[in-house]
Amino acid sequence: MVFVAACTPQDVPQPSRSAQFDAFPKRLIDTFETQCAGPGEKFESIGNRVFQCTEFLPPETTAFLILNYDGYPQDLPKSVMRMTTTKNTAGYRVDAELYFNVPQKTGQDVKVPVESKTLDKALSALYQHMGGSPT
Repeated sequence: MVFVAACTPQDVPQPSRSAQFDAFPKRLIDTFETQCAGPGEKFESIGNRVFQCTEFLPPETTAFLILNYDGYPQDLPKSVMRMTTTKNTAGYRVDAELYFNVPQKTGQDVKVPVESKTLDKALSALYQHMGGSPT
């Protein structure tokens, strides 16, 4: 048992969609914006604390979401990655959210959360690389 514990990497962060930074994570947000520049992608800054990247989806995923969530075909579903920064006593907390936004003909859009351990691990590694501590 000691052997297994000794071989376990100690610097691998626990998967998380949140992290704490000592100062405003400008480099993280700048990188997020830079990576959201492909075809069908759009970066938005909502105020000074919420940043999001929206992206059109492949036809099969679009059709699945419209059919299963009573979507409105004239306003196509999109993938949304949102980062929210919150000032606190220790600096700034960043929370990431990934979901599919499915517009409805009437009423509010439906948010379909995307769960992914792979994404959570990647976010934790990114946070750590950018100077944050995954929480």
